[in-house]
Amino acid sequence: MVKDNINLNPFFEPSAIVLNSSAPDCGSGQVQSKICSKVTINFENVGKLLIDGSLLDLEMVN
Repeated sequence: MVKDNINLNPFFEPSAIVLNSSAPDCGSGQVQSKICSKVTINFENVGKLLIDGSLLDLEMVN
C-alpha cells in the first residue's frame, strides 16, 4: 500500500494523541503545543520531546 505524504500538522492540536511510526518504542504521546511545524509531544515511554512534525511520520490515534 502506497502512503500519501499528507501534512497532518494542522490537525495536531494540544491534547491530541499521536504515534511516531518511525519510533514505536516511544509509545503514544499527547501533543502539548504546536507552533508551525514544531510540535511538543509528551510520550509515555520517553517523556517530552520537541520535534519537527514535517520530518516525521506521526499518526493520529482515534
